[in-house]
Amino acid sequence: MRWAATTLVALACCAPAAAQERLVISLSNQRVAITSNFAGEHLVLFGTVKRDAEAPHNNRGYDIVVTVTGPKQTLRTRRKTRVLGVWVNVDSRDFVSVPGYLAVLSNRPVTEIASREILRRLQIGLDNFILRQHIGPDFADTVPDDPFRVAFVRLENEHGLYAQDADAVTFLTPDVFRASIPLPSNVPTGDYNVDVKLFADGKMIAHTNTGLDIIKVGFEQYVADAARDYGLLYGLATMLMALTTGWIASVLFRRD
Repeated sequence: MRWAATTLVALACCAPAAAQERLVISLSNQRVAITSNFAGEHLVLFGTVKRDAEAPHNNRGYDIVVTVTGPKQTLRTRRKTRVLGVWVNVDSRDFVSVPGYLAVLSNRPVTEIASREILRRLQIGLDNFILRQHIGPDFADTVPDDPFRVAFVRLENEHGLYAQDADAVTFLTPDVFRASIPLPSNVPTGDYNVDVKLFADGKMIAHTNTGLDIIKVGFEQYVADAARDYGLLYGLATMLMALTTGWIASVLFRRD
C-alpha cells in the first residue's frame, strides 16, 4: 500500500512589494491521455524572465525551482518486524491528503538556492514539503528524519511518484529556461499544479503557476467508470469472466 499529504502556504511574505521581474511559462502539453500502452512521458516546461524597463540587470544570475504536485490522496505506510520468525505489521501511519505525485525540479541543489528557513517556509524540497500525518487524535507534519516519513518518501521515490532533481532545469540564455517533468507509467490521474519560483541572491523575487490534467481515455476510462458507477454489476461481470476463462482453459488443456 502507498501513502501521501499536502498543505499550502502564503508566498507573499517572501516577494517584494513591487517586483521588477516576472515569469512567463508554457507547458509542452497541458493534457496527458493515459491509454493501455502508456509507458510514461516527459513534459517540457519553457519559461522566460521578463524585467521591467528600469530594472537593473542581474549579473549574478537567477535560480528556478519548479514544484509539481498531483491530486491529493490519503495513503498508509506500515512498519513490519519479525515475530517468532514471521514478518508481521506492528504499526502504521496514515498520510492524510498528500500529493499522489510530487516533483521538485531546479537548476542546482535547493540548499544552495536559499536558506533553510526560506526553503521550509515555502515548502521547497522533499524534506521541507509538509506531509500531514494522522498521529493518534492529531494531524501534523513531523521532522524530516521521522522513520515513517522517511519510509514513505523512499517508497514513493522508488515508484517514481516523488522526485527531486537538481539538474532538471536548464538555462538556455540568462533569461530563458526549460525544465523536464518526468511522468511515470503509474502516475495518478487528476489535476496537477505546476508552481515556478524565481530566486536571486537567495530570495524569491517572482513566482507563477500553471496546471495540467492527466486523464484516462478509451477502454481504460470505460472500465474505470464502470467500476465506479456500477460496482455490483462490474464485480459480477469480472467474476463471470474469470470463471469463463478458467473453463475455457480447462477444456483446451484437458488431458484425456
